[in-house]
Amino acid sequence: MEEAAELNNYLPISFKTPSERDYITFLWDAFETNYTYGKYQFAFLAYHMLTMSFVYFNIWQIRQTLPKDFEKGLIGFAKHEKALLEATSPFVFSTVNERTILRFLKLIACDNSKIGTYAKLVEDRNEAAHPNGNIFYSEQSALDRKITEILRVVDEIQTHSRCVIERCYRDFLLQNHDPEEREYPDAADQIREVLIHGNYMSQKDIEICLGFNLAGIADRPEMDSIRTLHEVLKSVYGPDDEHGA
Repeated sequence: MEEAAELNNYLPISFKTPSERDYITFLWDAFETNYTYGKYQFAFLAYHMLTMSFVYFNIWQIRQTLPKDFEKGLIGFAKHEKALLEATSPFVFSTVNERTILRFLKLIACDNSKIGTYAKLVEDRNEAAHPNGNIFYSEQSALDRKITEILRVVDEIQTHSRCVIERCYRDFLLQNHDPEEREYPDAADQIREVLIHGNYMSQKDIEICLGFNLAGIADRPEMDSIRTLHEVLKSVYGPDDEHGA
């Protein structure tokens, strides 16, 4: 159970609507309840849905940060193109077959081999969800092994998404450093509402932002105000001490 909770660090810390937040909370409750009472097959189904939600949030970040790349990735999605382009929530991606939506991860350099591995998780879910007379996760150890496998996949996808998060954060710093022109004069408010809330950022995403190297934009005339904004991120969301507590 403790290892399974690690997935929460890859999910958004803030949602755009109460219904999105309630949905994720419901899935966690379903997982924890079924896990506690030994209904491991149903616990796996809830955990899989949380994992696919993580994938949707990652694809949404690609759509927001790299819109031209996202549009190119729509080749072959003619049936869903309009809905995906006009989507107002990451959960709209659920209208596309799960195996198919994983193809968007090619935009963050996940090759066919890796995507095939991720698709295997979908196959495992399909087998577990169908009334085929099999209980694939009758013991805690079986589910725990699957959770370890899922978290490895999640961390791998997160590693590939670093380029998107860094691009998103770079754009945020360049566009939001001036208190006179941004939505919220207070830097902490701007970070919370525009960067984190607006981009469905997770704790893992924030860690990437905290480690962002400002050297690449050091020649900007507004560098002092950019650095100030970055320092506020570190003061509010950075580790409390050198041990990262």
